Amino acid sequence: MKNKIGVYVCHCGGNISDVIDVNKVREEAEKMGGVAIAKHTIFACADSSQKEIAEDIKNLELDGIVVASCSPKLHLLTFRSVAERAGLNPYNYVHANIREQSSWAHSDDKKGATEKAISLVRSAVERVSHSVAMDPVSISAQNVVAVVGAGVAGMKAAIELADMGSQVYLIEKSHYVGGRTSQWGKLFLPGETGKSVVENLYQEVKKRQNINLFTGAELVSKKGSVGNFEIEVKITSRGVKKDADASTIEKAIEVCPEEVSDEFNFGLTNRKALMNFHPGQFPEIAAIDAATCTKCGKCAEVSDAIDLNLEEERITLQAGSLMITTGFDPYEPEKSEFGYGDYDNVITLPQLERHLELSNGKDLVINGKKIRSMAYIYCVGSRQPEGENKYCSRYCCTSAVHSAIKVREKVPDMTVYHINRGIRTYGKQEVLYEQSSKNGDIYIQFTEDTFPEVSSNGKHTVVKVNDLLTAGKELEIEPDLVVLVTGMTPRKDDAIGDTLKLPHGRDKFYNEIHPKLRPVETTIDGVLIAGVCQGPKNITETVKSSLAASAKTYSLLKREEITLEPIMAKVDAEKCEVCDNCSAACPFGAFEFVEENGKKVAKVNESNCKGCGMCLPVCPTDAIELSGYTNSEIEGMIDALTESDY
Repeated sequence: MKNKIGVYVCHCGGNISDVIDVNKVREEAEKMGGVAIAKHTIFACADSSQKEIAEDIKNLELDGIVVASCSPKLHLLTFRSVAERAGLNPYNYVHANIREQSSWAHSDDKKGATEKAISLVRSAVERVSHSVAMDPVSISAQNVVAVVGAGVAGMKAAIELADMGSQVYLIEKSHYVGGRTSQWGKLFLPGETGKSVVENLYQEVKKRQNINLFTGAELVSKKGSVGNFEIEVKITSRGVKKDADASTIEKAIEVCPEEVSDEFNFGLTNRKALMNFHPGQFPEIAAIDAATCTKCGKCAEVSDAIDLNLEEERITLQAGSLMITTGFDPYEPEKSEFGYGDYDNVITLPQLERHLELSNGKDLVINGKKIRSMAYIYCVGSRQPEGENKYCSRYCCTSAVHSAIKVREKVPDMTVYHINRGIRTYGKQEVLYEQSSKNGDIYIQFTEDTFPEVSSNGKHTVVKVNDLLTAGKELEIEPDLVVLVTGMTPRKDDAIGDTLKLPHGRDKFYNEIHPKLRPVETTIDGVLIAGVCQGPKNITETVKSSLAASAKTYSLLKREEITLEPIMAKVDAEKCEVCDNCSAACPFGAFEFVEENGKKVAKVNESNCKGCGMCLPVCPTDAIELSGYTNSEIEGMIDALTESDY
């Protein structure tokens, strides 16, 4: 039991002290057994406060400390570092969360919040009094990264990692790299076309010997842990030889009888089961869609470069870290949502972008009709008052305004309406809004209480909207084309998320640990996320995200040794009866069975154990304890809480 414990109670700049009587908490802490010093501070995380705590540890020879402040998710590592710098084992420090668990939770009951804070501090003091010094565990790690998804984020990450010296496996489910960027024409921020951005990245990937690109490939299983992952990748044959003659392949495509909607063009055109690449898709080699192909053999009769075997290959790869960059899907409006599916002149913004790329000449012609007026309806699939997509997709306003500018370049006398809920062209993108306004575009604003209505009067499509900018006046517009500005949604195919057990946020995108402190890490050690798979971003933000993930990954693997938390399960061999309950409950495969002193017992693989505690309650003989959360520590905390009057 420790008898020189320091307790530090934080005001958190008013977040705590506006509700909790911080001085009373400090006074009560002074009376607790084993406490040598108790102080309160405005900001415990401030440099000056950290120095004061470190000096107390040294001067008073403290053997344990408790900091009562905000969530340990924010500053657990901060105060562990303070303890370590002062010569105290960092695991003889315990964090008491009196902000989220007390002041914020009970802001309407200041007295009760104060009493609860005292109880939380008392339980933390009891826990630290039973704590023991622990040392981190070191394991070997391979400087190899598997990047899943070869869009802009994936290719940029692969290039950066390769340049830093890592071996990279770049795994793309499609037969073509580039992701969504391949589908776009002229881009605003890069000042290039989607095709050129993808081509430049693809050529850089090809130059690097330490990048292995797999297309038509899918990660289907994962074993191991950070530093030493073992992944299985399923590779579907392309069905076309790399050196195939282009003219014979074109003939083979012509004779292919199977035709389906072309997802690259958002259903505006059809493609064959033997599909050719679009401008912006790389490698520039045709491929067979195995899901559509009936193996009729007609294409093989025309070209000897066709292989209809289409067998799946399974390969096993070793990697120290995994990076997920799987992108997004554009929102698909529901039937009759703003007339979508009811009227052939109601399309989505991605479809308009493809129309602009596919159309020739000076006119914009859709469904055989020249377009002379168009109305953009914003926030379709984003900021939904009713529905799952309550978030802002961030890129849509800029994309719509930029699209309108491109349309005017093609058709200068076009009349353009922007029916919006507030334009969000943030940062440098504001110049687009200014240019659009100078072009004469008409901006009409609605609220979530008065959404636009799209109908038909028999001759024209009619958009009715109450305009906030003219004091709610109802306007009727008869545009030739209605464009639904759709947002970003998570990929519908979430097989990789299920395989890796990736955490999701409320928006269903993959969730990072903390958007500011740990913006590209997940709760699974060694598995990082980057790009639009973690939330809506434009290309510039996507690239920055991938660079952050690359730097974090390399810093983890560069020494080829990883230091792990020592908080992990420990088995008492004498109590173990080898019932296998622990192995069945463990989600990380951390248990194995070995012979020890002539007896078969369970043993923990330290590199796999994450200290989650799933194994503890299923052990019938109580043979397992979690270091840092031992029975004596937890029972001591419970006893301390039951002593309270709260």
